[in-house]
Amino acid sequence: MSDTLDLLIDLIRRESVTPEDAGCQDMISQRLAPLGFNCEHLDFEDTRNIWLKRGGQAPLFCFLGHTDVVPPGPLEDWQSPPFEPTLRDGRLYGRGTADMKGSIACFITALERFIQQHPKHKGAIALMLTSDEEGIATHGVVKVVDVLEKRGEKIDWCLVGEPSSDQKLADVIRVGRRGSLCAKITVKGIQGHVAYPDIADNPIHRFAPALTALVEEVWDQGNDFFPPTSLQVSNIHAGTGAENIIPGQLEAQFNLRFSTELDEQTIKQRTHALLDGFDLDYHIDWRLSGNPFLTTERTLIDATHKAIKKITGYEPIDDTGGGTSDGRFIAPTGAQVLELGPINDSIHKVNEYVNLEDLETLSKIYQQILVELLT
Repeated sequence: MSDTLDLLIDLIRRESVTPEDAGCQDMISQRLAPLGFNCEHLDFEDTRNIWLKRGGQAPLFCFLGHTDVVPPGPLEDWQSPPFEPTLRDGRLYGRGTADMKGSIACFITALERFIQQHPKHKGAIALMLTSDEEGIATHGVVKVVDVLEKRGEKIDWCLVGEPSSDQKLADVIRVGRRGSLCAKITVKGIQGHVAYPDIADNPIHRFAPALTALVEEVWDQGNDFFPPTSLQVSNIHAGTGAENIIPGQLEAQFNLRFSTELDEQTIKQRTHALLDGFDLDYHIDWRLSGNPFLTTERTLIDATHKAIKKITGYEPIDDTGGGTSDGRFIAPTGAQVLELGPINDSIHKVNEYVNLEDLETLSKIYQQILVELLT
């Protein structure tokens, strides 16, 4: 087995369901210490964060990742236990193999080879890891960035190891991400007996036309870099569970993934203006998960294209699709940010896997990116 695979197997065995780290960061810190990486623990609340850095000169290149994973789901649906890494048919199965312990293992082995070959490389290299990416992400990278900003420590280039690939490894890189705005709406009515609707007020009936209007709203047309903004309802609840009671309240949650054509305030204003056109007694609690970002400077993107071309023979596609990532906290600092990682077809699913041959290829791509930028 390869060094990358050995390391990934060790990481997968650690049950680091968010916000747990399960010793992953300590193990990585110990492994990188002989290479001259200084370790700084920046923990907040129940979240473990680590900042590993080698060198003190600009430019600063940073690998960004998370050691936490999503819950495995029904264990009986897994062909092999999610935290017992299993080799089968040219793949490694286990929770976190693709999202994103596979990338972290590739970070480490790429760094080991690069520093062995280029001990006096230009600039500085850092690795930032958190255990709070798959959760609410309030005590992870956003807090670490705060610390770095206050002491004037600037990241120039940031590569996030999120699984960006589609049909084959490194066919897609993310050069930006849509924003994410979450909403929880409460619609009040009057509870009563279903046989006496005249003395009750059904919030489901009142909200239904407004919900249709929300779903059918055309928020924008997107632009050259982003698809149109979309709204999806994720939860809706009303009633006591009894079949003869009109509910007194309805709660629904929806999320908007928005492009750079919109901002948080505009979305809120348009939503309230739309809902105010209906006879509703409602309240909305908003939570901004992240603003959209887009890397337009080409240094990191071009270096990544060159590296992928040299290692694989083909050119990747630049894209801004998918969900959000911790890159949304790095981009506002002025850093160039992109995402490159394994194929994403099994992430957050049972029987998550990574292709064995992709591990070695990805590690070589990461190494070549360092060569393009720091030699």
